Amino acid sequence: MNASRLRIIVTGLIAQHPTLGGVAWDYLQYAAGLARLGHDVFYFEDSGEWPYSIDGGPTGDDWVRRDPSENLVHLQAVLSRHGLGEKWAYRFPLDSRWFGLTNLKRREVIASADLLVNVSGTLEHPQQYRTIPHLIYIDSDPVFTQIKLQLKENHTAFRERFEEHDVFFTFGERIPQLDPVRSWHVTRQPILLDQWRDGLHGQLYTTVMSWTSYKPLHFKGQEYGQKDVEFGRFIELPSKTSNTLEVALGGAHHADWEVSQAQLPEPTAALLRQNPRLTPAELLSRNGWRVVDALHRCGTPDAYRKYIISSKAEWSVAKNGYVRGRPGWFSCRSACYLAAGRPVVVQDTGFALPTGEGILKFSTLEEAVDAIRGVEGFYPRHARAARSLAEEYFDSEKVLRELIEVATQRQKETTGAMA
Repeated sequence: MNASRLRIIVTGLIAQHPTLGGVAWDYLQYAAGLARLGHDVFYFEDSGEWPYSIDGGPTGDDWVRRDPSENLVHLQAVLSRHGLGEKWAYRFPLDSRWFGLTNLKRREVIASADLLVNVSGTLEHPQQYRTIPHLIYIDSDPVFTQIKLQLKENHTAFRERFEEHDVFFTFGERIPQLDPVRSWHVTRQPILLDQWRDGLHGQLYTTVMSWTSYKPLHFKGQEYGQKDVEFGRFIELPSKTSNTLEVALGGAHHADWEVSQAQLPEPTAALLRQNPRLTPAELLSRNGWRVVDALHRCGTPDAYRKYIISSKAEWSVAKNGYVRGRPGWFSCRSACYLAAGRPVVVQDTGFALPTGEGILKFSTLEEAVDAIRGVEGFYPRHARAARSLAEEYFDSEKVLRELIEVATQRQKETTGAMA
């Protein structure tokens, strides 16, 4: 395998989520970053996941798009701005039609590819790509991934897809120690640094989040939940600081398995008892948080980038599973804040990145208040440190060059063992 110029397929969910700007950046920065290194890169979306209809379609209750045209316009626009407008393939799962590359070209790309980078395990049938010498799995959801690999029920298909890969990378810095059964390589989200140039900042501490994403996992007597669990511990933060805290909140939530009143401070639990139909946005607003609709404020890649750059800093909790499992996970979103020169005040998940300047971590409400106070007292220094940390640890050139080196070295070792 010639590492100087490889043909690489990157997978993702850009088309499935045409109104989630942050999701587009997560996958785009892999594809565009690898292309910048001189590789011949193609983006494939073959997830088997139906594209969303955010307005419920003609009936108001049809959440599956029967026509992917709008999704494909979005995908084309996102990739074209980075030189990949003619180098994508998308399979519409409702009837298995392919769009983008011709069938002949798509098959030729698969037959001649050197590597496939399966970001977040988005590929539905990796076994159909086994002609490619090396399939790389990027675990962006540590702890949850490892639990699903060990659970005996309900995750058989996930384990089978996972095992089709050859090299395994994870965003969890501590996963190699927590899961020594597999050969995990630590990686981080690649960031296109020039796309996050520092502009004028506002005065808000912000974040972009979903209240819940999927059901909690239960493993060895413990529950590994979502952000709703952790946010409950800090919901009174606005009353402890004079700074304005804003959340760009996604609209979906799951009332049947979200945080219980027992996990909330008593005043907030009492509020819910009196008003059991309160949505997460209403609950946050009643506690002094400024809440905006993520769809309208961050729904495109440009809007998402503008939202982050116009913030003063980020304040955010992590998923409860990351806090409980302490895998050393660090957010893709927070990395974008750093690249924009915006300090981040984030919940401790066991990550080993340098903290104290640019990144300030907290575990308690008191620590969160102190961290915000620290950013306010020395903001220019924290802002400079934030950008420096992005350059040192998240630069796409560094992250992806190391990823390719590890994968190609593994290929050499495998070839040598077979000789």
